[in-house]
Amino acid sequence: QVQLVESGGGLVQAGGSLRLSCAASESIFGINVISWYRQAPGKQREFVASITNGGGTRSGDSVKGRFTISRDTAKNTVYLQMNGLKPEDTAVYTCRAWGPMTYDSWGQGTQVTVSS
Repeated sequence: QVQLVESGGGLVQAGGSLRLSCAASESIFGINVISWYRQAPGKQREFVASITNGGGTRSGDSVKGRFTISRDTAKNTVYLQMNGLKPEDTAVYTCRAWGPMTYDSWGQGTQVTVSS
């Protein structure tokens, strides 16, 4: 299984920015999709954004225009740039590496807290 390690979470004021990192244990070219999800206490896990090994991206409706997913293949790392943060963005953010009938790996998550 692919191993994933998230970093970059922390405490930020509303309107601020953070960049999360998801470092993979192997080349991200071999991973079909890497995605970011988030989960706040008492809520279901929510899709945030994804990027394919071909470079295609998509994002959830709640973060469109504010969050951007990107990659650095030389570092085997996917990033989530979060701008215009809101208190409702507070959650544990987790990355996922997925391939059909091959693997489905999750990182441990990184906490993002946005103060009002």
